[in-house]
Amino acid sequence: MTALTDRTDDRWDDGFIARSRRAGGVDVDFDLDRALDDDGDEGDEALVRAVSGAGSDGGKAPSPPLSPEGQALRTRLEALRQLVGLSRTRLDGKTLAEAGRVLDEAAARRGLSPQHTVVAIAGATGSGKSTLFNSLAGVQISETGLRRPTTAAPIACSWSDGAAGLLDRLEIPGRLRRRPRETSETGALRGMVLVDLPDLDSAVGAHRDHVDRVLALVDAVVWVVDPEKYADAVLHERYLRPLAGHAEVTFVVLNQVDRLPGESADLVLDDLRRLLDDDGIALGEHDEPGATVLGLSALTGEGVGELRDLLAQFTQEKGAAIRRISADVDRAAVRLRPLYVADGHPGPEIGEAARAEFEDRLAEAVGAYAAGLAAERAWRRNAGKACGTPWLRLWRWYEGRRAPRTLAGLAALAAIGGRGPATAQTPVEEEVTARQRVEQAVRAVADAAADGLPDAWAQAVRETAVRGAEQLPESLDEIAVTLGSAVTAPSAKPPRPAWWPAAVLTQAAMTLLQIYGGLWLVGQIVGVLEPRLMPPVLLMVAGIIGGPLVEWTCSIAARGPARRYGQDAERRLRQAAAGCGRARVLEPVAAELLRYREVREQYATVAAGGTKLSTTRQ
Repeated sequence: MTALTDRTDDRWDDGFIARSRRAGGVDVDFDLDRALDDDGDEGDEALVRAVSGAGSDGGKAPSPPLSPEGQALRTRLEALRQLVGLSRTRLDGKTLAEAGRVLDEAAARRGLSPQHTVVAIAGATGSGKSTLFNSLAGVQISETGLRRPTTAAPIACSWSDGAAGLLDRLEIPGRLRRRPRETSETGALRGMVLVDLPDLDSAVGAHRDHVDRVLALVDAVVWVVDPEKYADAVLHERYLRPLAGHAEVTFVVLNQVDRLPGESADLVLDDLRRLLDDDGIALGEHDEPGATVLGLSALTGEGVGELRDLLAQFTQEKGAAIRRISADVDRAAVRLRPLYVADGHPGPEIGEAARAEFEDRLAEAVGAYAAGLAAERAWRRNAGKACGTPWLRLWRWYEGRRAPRTLAGLAALAAIGGRGPATAQTPVEEEVTARQRVEQAVRAVADAAADGLPDAWAQAVRETAVRGAEQLPESLDEIAVTLGSAVTAPSAKPPRPAWWPAAVLTQAAMTLLQIYGGLWLVGQIVGVLEPRLMPPVLLMVAGIIGGPLVEWTCSIAARGPARRYGQDAERRLRQAAAGCGRARVLEPVAAELLRYREVREQYATVAAGGTKLSTTRQ
């Protein structure tokens, strides 16, 4: 034990944390003997491996008050949650999977330490990322060498306690968690968790899976490229281009600049910036937010100090997690845009023209216009009965008696003469035609309402209209039977105008004149009365001429009231049909459009972009 104590004391003098520490009053112990046995080497590496980096809080800490950027992100996340909830029954789960993943990862990250910033170092084979990782840590942590791949699993280095929860989320085991050498520069990096990833172009599929999994969870990424493979298609097409919206949490470093003579390093950096610009990555130049691009040599240390300073400033801002989640929300919003936004759509509502056309088609299907004409004829017919001459009514009755007694003839008499309810059923052809008119009306209004909507919501609107119209033809048939028969039923007599009694009395007087004149003339013929031919003839002529004249006058006067009565009957039937159409089709469609308006508003909040964090790094 004495020898072991001497060895550990020497290593403490070298700046390594290799002892039981008390963090927040709770001991954080480790098994130093097991660490030494794992490697068999009594050098610095064994002690570094022995430190877990876990804090007493297990990686969780009380959340400080939210900044304006955090409040904006919370609003966007809540809107995204509402968006997914409102769309779950309209869109398939696969479509919403990305948004759900963003919500889950955001909730998981916000529940962990906000004081830590997780930065991953990623790169292709031979780019020198492990060498850079060791240079930033100040100690040999990640293996380097000519053998490829040298990094088989993610290795983490934490500059402070309390990052255990974050590392658990990254599924980095305790044996791969390290602590850096304590130097004067360590304090500036306090709060940073650096993760060295396997090669992104590794021939081993498990290594690439590690890269993809960790990159989706870290707060920032340092992409390490070398002069030979900085334009590699795998790097740009699979990683940089899809993550173009994450520019503010992206560092791109050109390693091995010591291999470039003269001004070649500047030329390669310029070409690298051009490629990043082609990928859509905004570059943080001239104090503008965006990705940081710089050249360095991890082997000689050239430029490593500048990168360390940038990472220190980036970590102390403590806004990387918010930036990363905001970028994820932006990316999800871009992918969801075709589902919620249709360019050129005037607004989620049914236009007045479409409503009017729909109601006109339903009125046509129930025969509202024909019913109005029938009501008008019925009014005029009743006026003719009351104000017409008795001789003409007698002739019409006689003609009616001579009409054919077929079923069609009786139906025609019932419809025209109002002698009783129609007993003939609606022909099959007319019923089919009416149903087709209803279906055509429903399709037309659904197409008008769905015009310009995104495909998923347009389909939902059409399906809602079809479901609502399933029993619409039967309901319209019932309306046509009840209201249509009430118009022509004999018991439902039209109202009479004020002049009607006077016309009836005048017609009766004309008839009495004819009868009186005729009796007077007959009395003279049989010799009962004194022969005076002119008076009875004049009375009869006055009655004969006056009766038709009164009837003609009444028919002229009856046109206006009859037309108004027919229009009122047509209006009642149209309103009944329109009310049925509104209840079964228009209102459900309007509700579906209202839901779309709600999700559109939620999407607008999600896609608002929030308030961008200011940054001073260049």
